[in-house]
Amino acid sequence: MRIAFFEDRRAADFFPLTLLRPVFELVCGECCLRERLLSQVPTSGWGAWIRDYLVEAYQEEHPTARLNDAGWLRQEPTLLINGRWLCNGQTLQEFDSGSAGYVGEMLACVLVRPEESPLLEGSDWLAGLERIAASRQPVSVPGTILVNPWDLVLHNAQQLREDFEARRPAPLDVTSRPQLGLIGSADSVEIDETSEIEPFVTIDARRGPVSIAANTVIQSFTRIEGPCHIGAGTQVFRAHIREGTTIGPVCRVGGEVEASILHGYVNKYHEGFVGHSYICPWVNLGALTTNSDLRNDYGTVRLPMQGELVDTGARKIGCFIGDHTKTGLGCLINTGSILGTMCMVLPSGSLLPKCVPSFAMFSGGNLSPGLPLERSFAAARMMMERRGCEFTAAQQRLLEQVFDMTAGEREREMARAVARKERRAFGIAG
Repeated sequence: MRIAFFEDRRAADFFPLTLLRPVFELVCGECCLRERLLSQVPTSGWGAWIRDYLVEAYQEEHPTARLNDAGWLRQEPTLLINGRWLCNGQTLQEFDSGSAGYVGEMLACVLVRPEESPLLEGSDWLAGLERIAASRQPVSVPGTILVNPWDLVLHNAQQLREDFEARRPAPLDVTSRPQLGLIGSADSVEIDETSEIEPFVTIDARRGPVSIAANTVIQSFTRIEGPCHIGAGTQVFRAHIREGTTIGPVCRVGGEVEASILHGYVNKYHEGFVGHSYICPWVNLGALTTNSDLRNDYGTVRLPMQGELVDTGARKIGCFIGDHTKTGLGCLINTGSILGTMCMVLPSGSLLPKCVPSFAMFSGGNLSPGLPLERSFAAARMMMERRGCEFTAAQQRLLEQVFDMTAGEREREMARAVARKERRAFGIAG
């Protein structure tokens, strides 16, 4: 089977999380959709249909992928999969290739035949895909289509359970970890043999499984509650990791984390709370940075999206932070906040604004243009080198394009910040 992932018209609804990556690279459960399906389904090749500006950097990261290549589809039938669909390999293997799979009214998957490949040429390829799907018998398929960024957080605990069950690892040999305090069944715990677990670490697997990948270090006095996954090469320092949390590879984590997704390469070394949030790679959260994930009146949380406050319908939603953003010592992040890509955020002694646009700075209580790009790129290069990664020319060009794309957002939010300050000066609420 050949498979290809596609982004539909809703990918931008996940900004800033998808500013630098396709939507199917967002983590929910132990990994992203691409990793899940490529590990569970035997394939003879894979490709993707993504936004044009992402192609260069994504191809550099995944050189074997065929991107936006209708000619590749002429070679043999290929199953196209919506990048927002939470599903597993068994669902694909049971799918009737003569049908079009839907979750509700949203297209989840459809097999494209070689003679249909011309319909996916050009800029209107998505309309062509919809025409192909319309020619098939519609069938309902299991799983969830993600609609909003908070869906990743709200579905994470259940997806962690499903990912663990799909792999069905052997039960933990408790005799191999005599220093570990285990609450619950060893059947629900997986610890790679290369991981270092220091004495006085507690794992509570009563409410869900816990998996700890290769070459991790879990320091003494850490408590980990399932369902939870800790990725390869991550170090956890005297932390309380509460249920529903995914910590991706090569993170540094201390303090308290609840029901959150740290995508990977996140530095949260110090004390502070992160709850019901999604944190992108190369974010550094300064000591005591804390977010709120619950309103004092227990009402549903509203999140700023494309300039408007949207009611999430959920009572616990924290923050969503884009790549390469840095927070200073003691920053306080409001309930339902978005911090964009490559922001510089410094404490003001009060809650931060609910929206800090990409490449902006919040300092001294004021929202302003961020650091010059050269300084931001130098900081990114240094941080990545410290983790053995390269800040490539393609990644820099991608960030330069995103800087231009988000100019209108910065102008809008800075104008709003000035207006709010003027209203406060005259004692006007709002």
